[in-house]
Amino acid sequence: MPVPAVPNSFALALAELEARGLRRQRRTVRRGEPQTADIQLDGRRCVDFCSNDYLGLAAHPRVVEAFIGAARMHGVGARASHLITGHQAEHEALERELAAYTGRERAIVFSTGYMANLGLVAALAGRDADVFGDCLNHASLIDGGRLSGARLHRYPHIDVAALAGQLAVRESGTALVLTDGVFSMDGDFAPLPALAAACAKHGALLAVDDAHGLGVVGASGRGSLEHFGLAPAQVPALVGTFGKAFGTFGAFIAGSEDLIEMLVQRARTYIYTTALPPAVAAATRTALAVSIDEPWRRERVLALTRRFRELALAVGIPLAASATPIQPILLGGVDAAMQASHALLERGFFVAAIRPPTVPAGSSRLRVTLSTAHRDGDVEALVAALADLLVSA
Repeated sequence: MPVPAVPNSFALALAELEARGLRRQRRTVRRGEPQTADIQLDGRRCVDFCSNDYLGLAAHPRVVEAFIGAARMHGVGARASHLITGHQAEHEALERELAAYTGRERAIVFSTGYMANLGLVAALAGRDADVFGDCLNHASLIDGGRLSGARLHRYPHIDVAALAGQLAVRESGTALVLTDGVFSMDGDFAPLPALAAACAKHGALLAVDDAHGLGVVGASGRGSLEHFGLAPAQVPALVGTFGKAFGTFGAFIAGSEDLIEMLVQRARTYIYTTALPPAVAAATRTALAVSIDEPWRRERVLALTRRFRELALAVGIPLAASATPIQPILLGGVDAAMQASHALLERGFFVAAIRPPTVPAGSSRLRVTLSTAHRDGDVEALVAALADLLVSA
């Protein structure tokens, strides 16, 4: 007898995504002149308004030379995990410098930000623990809570009263509160002082992922905690990434000596993976130093952010309430966001459409990000194009 055909479930699932406007596509990018935001996207010349390279450090000559020099000396791979022979002098030096930069006793380097968050939650919260997270947290924080086996609770976005109510009725045991410092899709700040106070009152440990704050916000660029004037004791665990403001790759967690040692012993995403290439660690050390030596970069991206908002609001472009380089323009439907993104690309600007599941249904948007690499004219021309598409139409 002939074997009945099995439906291609992958094809069906892909077709459903396509029909809903949610199928994602990769694009091939070629960078233009270093220190600019010019790119070729699938062969089309345009200005990149999607990058997280806020300080323009990814192609900084000092950072590039540090990478090349370290690669010549150490090779291109770490060859092993940190607890075997992968932890090298560049990693050790970077961790010391990160601890000093964040004002913490110690820091630990992870291969990615996703791995840092998964490792942190799993190491600190077991099956008898409660994990609480903002409903708009980054996917890595949400997945960290799910995969840890702990009881997972999500509270409405930046709703400290709702969190306090959840903390007040929790069972005994470890309580871990997770939040972004600057939310990656909305650009707004978490209410960290109020979150820290609620955690102190209810005996919970607060962990902040400041991937989009470090290097950019705060009086000296030390991130959201500096912005709010919070001491390390108020936020025991600080997560940061290198692939945003510092322009390289990887991540870290900073905290007390005991907290970091606990991660060395228990964070499976640290223990069971090859260490970050030492050349990347060397480049990151230089990027960290450049961010301190050249404060004009932070001042420049924040000035461009203010200029973008001033011009956009003046012509009626609907902006969210964000003072950071992340400037979302909510359009609601998937089709509207996709059409606007395509029309901008036709005009020479790449601004990605952000759709579910990255953002909640009904909140599809254009996510404009500003960088030191942008020219004044880039920002002015983008606003003119947005006004033509969203206001004049």
